[in-house]
Parts: sequence; C-alpha cells; structure tokens
Amino acid sequence: MKIATFNINSVRVRTPRLLAFLDRVQPDVVCLQELKCLEQDFPLLEVGAHGYKAAIHGQKTYNGVAILARSAIEDIEVGIGNEELDAHARLIAGTVDGVRVLSAYFPNGGELGSDKWAFKLRWMQALAPRLERELAKHAKVALAGDFNVAPYDDDVAWPAEWANTVLTHPDAREALSRIAALGFVDAFRPFHPDGRVYSWWDYRGLGFERGNGLRIDHVYVTPAIEANLRGAIVDRDERKGEQASDHAPVLVEWE
Repeated sequence: MKIATFNINSVRVRTPRLLAFLDRVQPDVVCLQELKCLEQDFPLLEVGAHGYKAAIHGQKTYNGVAILARSAIEDIEVGIGNEELDAHARLIAGTVDGVRVLSAYFPNGGELGSDKWAFKLRWMQALAPRLERELAKHAKVALAGDFNVAPYDDDVAWPAEWANTVLTHPDAREALSRIAALGFVDAFRPFHPDGRVYSWWDYRGLGFERGNGLRIDHVYVTPAIEANLRGAIVDRDERKGEQASDHAPVLVEWE
C-alpha cells in the first residue's frame, strides 16, 4: 500500500494539481487536509473520474479533511467526540483494505500564550483517547496528516529561527510524543534518520526558495504496518510551480 498525506491548502483552488498528482504518483490512499470547502463543493466527480473514491469531512473556508482511495472506504467516522473541538473539521477515519486510516489536521496554534495555542494542546490531548479506541479495534492503523509539529530540531532547517514557536515548542513535542506512545511509530523517520527533509515551507519570506523548511506532515503507523515498511519520501516536485500548496505530500509505502 502506498499512502500519501497532503495538506492541499484549498482543494478547489488546486483541483488540477490534485488530479495530476493522483495520475503521476498513483497512491492507493491519500489523506487530504485544509480542504477549505463543504462536502458539496468538493470535486467528487473529478476525483472519481481519476479512479478514486472519497470520504469527506468539510468546513466552509477553514479546515476540512478527506480520505481518497482506489478501494472502498468503509466504516467512516468523523471528529474526536468532543462537541467543542469538533466544531472544527479536523479528523476523519475510514477502513481501506483492512487498514484503519485517519486523516488529521492538527491545530496550528497561532502564537504562544494565545487561545489558539491552548486549543492546540487541548485538541492533541483529546485526540489520544480517540486513537486508543481505534487501536483497541484495529491492528493496522495509519494516522496521517498535517500535525503542525516538527518533532526534532533536525526536522527544522533553521532551528534558531523557529525555536519555541508553536511548531517546535517542547509542550507540542511532548503532546505528540504521548500520541506516539499509544502504539505508533513515525513511518518516515527510519528512512531519514539524520532528518533534514522537510514538508512545509512558509509562503512568506520565500521559504521554499531559501530552504527554510520544517517537517510537520507525518504518517504514524502501528507495529503491524511498521514490520513491512518499504520506503518514505517527500514529493518536493509538488511544491514547485504555479498554484502550489505551501506543503509537499509525504508518501509512505509498505508491503
């Protein structure tokens, strides 16, 4: 199975790029984040014409997540299970070929000390029991998405510039570590143990052109998948050219 996670940063704006990506890479599953549209505005027919089914959890203007798959997507669920937190469309789960797939868009956090920062930490804390329920039912689980956390300093091209921001703060890293400790491994890290591979570059300040990137998009898997991992890359080509998202897709493959 080849799975991709891709913060597309407005699926309606980037539909042509999404369709070209599907044709070029031919992933079995794609987890999308930041759709920025309601379900009825998602390009369902276009995606279907390229061979993909879709499970969508949309929101007008902000957030929104989806799972695309060549095979049927079964047992679809949305949200964490907290009415306040689920006012944001940030989580969708579905089963594809025996793998429980979750597409997640973690809160960014805004600025340290802000309400958005507090929301980020509460959302990550609330995600843990939601994941525990999935782990109790499924051996093969893949949690993929824009986690808005760079786990290590070598996941940041310019660590001094990003030190103690909402993407690198010790509290955010610790919250992500607690999620991993539930029973996940970072599927990307074993193939890039020295880091220095990034998935997001800020539009501001020409981050991509200057190499100022961070690895904040991840695929976490359970040991039943880890044992059969074959490779993991960032598709930098998708960050190039006109109408590119500020993120590049992360692709992970296993037997």
